[in-house]
Amino acid sequence: MRTHVYIIAPYEAMISIIQDCIPLFPQLDIQYAVGDLSKGAELAAIAEKNGAEIIISRGGTAQLIKEAVTIPVIDVHLSGYDMIRSLTLASQFNGQTAIVGFSNITTGAQSIIDLMDLPLKVYTIHSSEDVARLLLELKAAGYRQIVGDVITVNTATAYGLKGLLIHSGKESILRALDDAQLIYRYLNKNNTISVILNDLVIKEHPNLVILNDQNEVVFEQLADFVHNPLTENHIYVTNTNIDFHKSKIQNVFMVDDYQLTVNAYETTLNNKSYKVYSLEKGQPYASSHLGITAYHETLAEPIVAESAAMHTVLNHIKTLYKHHEPIHIMGENDTGKSFIVKYIHQLYTDGGLLLQIDLAQVPPGILSEIPLSKVRNVELNHVEHRIEDPELISFIQACFNNQVGVFIISEQSLDNHWPQHIKLNTIIMPTLSDRLDDLPSLIQHFLGDYYQKYGTSAVKIKDDALQLIQQRAAHMSISQLKQLIKQAAMNETDYVISAETLARLLDGQERANPVKLSGTLKEMEKEIIQYVLKEENNNQSKAAERLGINRATLWRKLKE
Repeated sequence: MRTHVYIIAPYEAMISIIQDCIPLFPQLDIQYAVGDLSKGAELAAIAEKNGAEIIISRGGTAQLIKEAVTIPVIDVHLSGYDMIRSLTLASQFNGQTAIVGFSNITTGAQSIIDLMDLPLKVYTIHSSEDVARLLLELKAAGYRQIVGDVITVNTATAYGLKGLLIHSGKESILRALDDAQLIYRYLNKNNTISVILNDLVIKEHPNLVILNDQNEVVFEQLADFVHNPLTENHIYVTNTNIDFHKSKIQNVFMVDDYQLTVNAYETTLNNKSYKVYSLEKGQPYASSHLGITAYHETLAEPIVAESAAMHTVLNHIKTLYKHHEPIHIMGENDTGKSFIVKYIHQLYTDGGLLLQIDLAQVPPGILSEIPLSKVRNVELNHVEHRIEDPELISFIQACFNNQVGVFIISEQSLDNHWPQHIKLNTIIMPTLSDRLDDLPSLIQHFLGDYYQKYGTSAVKIKDDALQLIQQRAAHMSISQLKQLIKQAAMNETDYVISAETLARLLDGQERANPVKLSGTLKEMEKEIIQYVLKEENNNQSKAAERLGINRATLWRKLKE
């Protein structure tokens, strides 16, 4: 029987490295999952009940797991190579950067910083409780980026700082698995029956909570929940029903944005009473209504607003939002309109839902049924489909009455048909060509994401490569830029993206699709004119001759 080893990765990017290591240890039954800190501890406790004999994790997550389980826990340590890569990437950030962590991280980090003369500062903590206080002090001192372990990065993100996680490499995972084999030589435990029984329970009841007679949780297994959704009121109502009916009962509660069903009964073991709860998670809020998506929590991603155009737009939107006024964000497709709505929701809303509503899909009669008690902001898309619909006007008015922020997203002006009694504040989103000063930070942010997610090597872009992108910004959206940087990071063998790598990708894109055939007829016509002008080196006479029109007509069409 093979040794059952369970690896809990505090971050997603570690999974691919674990998968590479598994074939090298055929004598181990290796399973893995992603979960940091308390979530990792919950996964470890479940894994132990399912027969895991050794747990492997990292940093603060490993420390919490040691308190949650009774089996050996191996801590994955960082290698010097991983530290060098992470610190090199961190040094490219345009702003003050601090390395924050326990001595096992900061000692090595300080040596590398001194050796490579990197513009980074190191701060050592002695307990996880020190993190929040220290990061608040660093933020006040002007620091914008924090490098460290999972708890440090998560805390930094919560405080509006950019967090960069120091990754563990393959050699560190291999060393931890070697230690697992060594530890198991001293263990002689046969738990086959308990593994089978636990497996049976998991299959039959994926979400199970058992309480003692003091309503304390003695067992918890929650496959479909991030944390235990039961409140004191849920437990009180359920236990009261059990006591009254003296049999298995079912209660249904509304929790955040979904329906929670609790099936419960009482049992006795060794003269002690226990309540057994089996939980079922219903469909997310409003998902049954086509065209409505609810966000309970939005990701803490930074917004880049170093250009004058973006800085102005952001300040105007913040001012309007603080005055509880409806905001119409107008701009071309893929200029970040929805992203900025999520950013404002995250910045000013303490909990609550963000509803994203596509009015081209929502059937009549649905808007009036949407409960707004937990909603903090709504984003209305394709308003032009129902701009004069009384139901839409009533819904917007209901949002105002309930202090719900209203964001209206469109690619064109709505003034001609918008109801006069509702004030419309239009903010025009700048295109990428209007945000050239934002390009370096956007690119660096994308590179950091791909390094974290895919383990790519590139941590910087050369100036001549950046110039290539600046020259093409007028014909590029944010998503296209992001995809281009992703391809460049995937194909670049060096730590710095070169102009040669970027030029090959750009040339390949132009050959594959020289003209964007999307949008209205007028938009496609303008795209063709721009393409011909580019081929003729902006010689309008030659371009007009090729297109079969005179120069005056060409000039007029460009101005439309």
